[in-house]
Amino acid sequence: MKHILYLEDNTDIGEWMKNDLTDRGYNVTWLKSGEGVMTAFPSADLVILDIMLPGLDGFTIGKRLKQKSPQIPILILSARTAIDDKLQGLQFADDYMVKPFHPEELAARVDVLLRRFGSEEDEVLRLKHLQINPHTSQIIDSRTGLELIFTGKQFQIFMYLIKNSNQILTKEQIYESVWGEPYIEGDKTLMVHIRHIREKIEDDPSRPAIIETIRGLGYRVKK
Repeated sequence: MKHILYLEDNTDIGEWMKNDLTDRGYNVTWLKSGEGVMTAFPSADLVILDIMLPGLDGFTIGKRLKQKSPQIPILILSARTAIDDKLQGLQFADDYMVKPFHPEELAARVDVLLRRFGSEEDEVLRLKHLQINPHTSQIIDSRTGLELIFTGKQFQIFMYLIKNSNQILTKEQIYESVWGEPYIEGDKTLMVHIRHIREKIEDDPSRPAIIETIRGLGYRVKK
């Protein structure tokens, strides 16, 4: 049974949605604020998140959850319809749905996200000599069978690059997606992390074949 973590402060909507999703076979944890979210989150397969919550808003909560576990899909369900709100939400969320909504449409989107991310979690990704398990956060060198030990932030950066493989990603895009904060021009933090990642995965870090530097633009992982 898939576990859905649902954050909604409106009692009427919350009760209705929890009952509907439960009837569809999901195990639903409903919270009215961000309090207790980190306790419930580790067992979640998907997060449905309102933006206007008491205390921390949904944008802040969503960014923190995505930083902690990039492989967990997040669906924003909000009454905010402004394009700026949608763009801000989609910086970390995987889908954005506007209230009022039809429960059949929400159920369809939930199913799509669970199937898409579920298949990624069940399969080990292969990139050159690397075997990457997004669910367990393990990276194995297939030539030696040894696990390459990454810090949490290094793994998040690498997974973001892989998720967007074959695309050139700017430093700003990577930093703001992983850290959830505005990038400050001249900040060397990301560059240092990339260097450490290359030291672990590249045969010759001075001539990287996995994480390419696109001069003047950013970085790219080619698959």
